Amino acid sequence: MLNIPESLFVTESGVPPATNLKVRITELVGTLAFTVGDLSNHEGSLVTVSMNMDKPSKAGRIVVLRIGHRLQRDMRVTTHVCLTARALGAAGVVICDVNDRQLVETVDRVTAEFGGSFTIQTGKPWRSAIMEWKKSGGKVVHLTAYGIPLPKIIDQVRRSKDDKLVVVGAEKVPGELFRLADWNVAVTNQPISEVSALGVFLDWFYNHRRLEAKFAGARLQIVPTEHGKRVLGN
Repeated sequence: MLNIPESLFVTESGVPPATNLKVRITELVGTLAFTVGDLSNHEGSLVTVSMNMDKPSKAGRIVVLRIGHRLQRDMRVTTHVCLTARALGAAGVVICDVNDRQLVETVDRVTAEFGGSFTIQTGKPWRSAIMEWKKSGGKVVHLTAYGIPLPKIIDQVRRSKDDKLVVVGAEKVPGELFRLADWNVAVTNQPISEVSALGVFLDWFYNHRRLEAKFAGARLQIVPTEHGKRVLGN
């Protein structure tokens, strides 16, 4: 039994819980959820204590580097790379070599509506971005079908406390990238979408904790429902 002060808890009705508590703590990224039983007329009430999600994790901050983005042709896929990065725990994304104002506006709008502090930068040369990252002490993860299988390398990547730049390509990436990367990681050794590869990598890196994360400052919040759609703030 955990010794947690009653002052931490507030039930939906505002009634403080009784002293005989059954406490189950489920750690979500940014939220502690407590299931409180044995309450008078409130058995099983769910109460939450929010935490700051924007603090760097012990495994370092992740930023995604997108190589080979082509205006118009890759707009939809690159947007999905950004949305996947944001939803699953990355702090930001850098789109290399091409300035894309429309993409920046789209991603910034999603962040403003759904919360968090995700950043996006476009136009930076890919080699300069990687060299600057490494010079500052960060590590580079290159997602490629030719790398070491994810299950065999993920623990080593997690153990590193350094910030990590996760590189995904839109077309054939420069051979130099394989030498610059600290880890060449294969989600699968089969051809796969960069969006899928990024999503699987981030999910494994964070041990699935990001799947139910709460985002601070959201104007819109999707409420899980068995059927239909429900959005708060809409």
